[in-house]
Amino acid sequence: MDQAEQLRILKAGRQQPKSLARVITVTSGKGGVGKSNTSINLAIQFRKKGKKVIILDADFGLANIEIMFGAVPKHNLFDLIYQGKSIKDIITWGPMDVGFISGGSGIAGMSNLSRDYLSYIIQNLDQLDSLTDIIIVDTGAGISDAVLEFLVASGEILLVTTPEPTSITDSYSLLKALYRHARFDPDVTKVKLVANRVAKESEGPVLFRKLNAVVERYLKVPMVYLGCVPDDTQLSRSVMQQVPVSLQYPGARSTAAYERIAERLLDKREEERQLSRGMAAFFSHIIAGKR
Repeated sequence: MDQAEQLRILKAGRQQPKSLARVITVTSGKGGVGKSNTSINLAIQFRKKGKKVIILDADFGLANIEIMFGAVPKHNLFDLIYQGKSIKDIITWGPMDVGFISGGSGIAGMSNLSRDYLSYIIQNLDQLDSLTDIIIVDTGAGISDAVLEFLVASGEILLVTTPEPTSITDSYSLLKALYRHARFDPDVTKVKLVANRVAKESEGPVLFRKLNAVVERYLKVPMVYLGCVPDDTQLSRSVMQQVPVSLQYPGARSTAAYERIAERLLDKREEERQLSRGMAAFFSHIIAGKR
C-alpha cells in the first residue's frame, strides 16, 4: 500500500458520518403519574439490552431522578455553563452505569447567554453522542414554556398518563398546546403514549383509544400506543426504597411491562423510523426558539 492510498483511507475515515445519540423526551400532563419512574426504568431496561444511557433531569426545582437513584450529583448543567466544568464532570453515574445530568437552573438561563457561551455549550453537548446511545430527557410535568420548548425540540415524545380523568384531560391540554406551537412539526415530532397504573392490561388500549380519538378529531395528529404499566405494589415499594423496580424486583409485573416497552422502542423498524439527531441538535433547536 503506497502513501497516497494510505492518505485516501485516512481521509475517507474522517468523512464517515458521526454516530448520533437517540433523544427520547418523557413528559406528562400533570405531576404524580409516574413520569420519572418511566424514565428510570426504561433506562435500566435499555442498559440490560446493551445500550448506553444518560438521563437529563430537566424537571427544574425538583430532584426526582437523583432521589430515585439514591445519588446526589456534585455538579449540574449550571456548572457546565458558568463554572467551566466539562460534560464528563457533570454526569453522575447511577445503578448499572446509567448516567444522569441534573439540569439545575442552567437551561432556563440560556436565552441570556452570548453566542460564544452558546457555542461552548453546544460543543460540550456534542460530546454526549460519543458517550451514549440513548439520551432520555425527563421534563417537568404540565404545560409551561420550558416543557413545550423541550417537546418541540424532540423528535420522539413519550407521554405518560393514567386512567384518572384529570390525567387524561391534562394530557390532552398538553398535546393541544404542543400541536398548536408555532415550531411544532408533525413530520418530525412523534408522540407515543404509555398508559401507567392500569388495573389490567386491557385498560391500556382503552385509555389510548379514548384519548387518541379526541386528538385525531380536533388536533388532526394521531399518537402511537407503546404499552401499559400495571398498578403494582412492588413498584410503589421500590420507590420508597430508592431503587428502580427493574432492579429491586426483576419478577414484578411492572418490570415486565417496562421491558416490553423498551423492546418495542428498540425494535429495528421503530429505530429506523426515528431520526437520531443527537443532543447538540436538540439544544440548538431550544436555543433557536429562545433568541
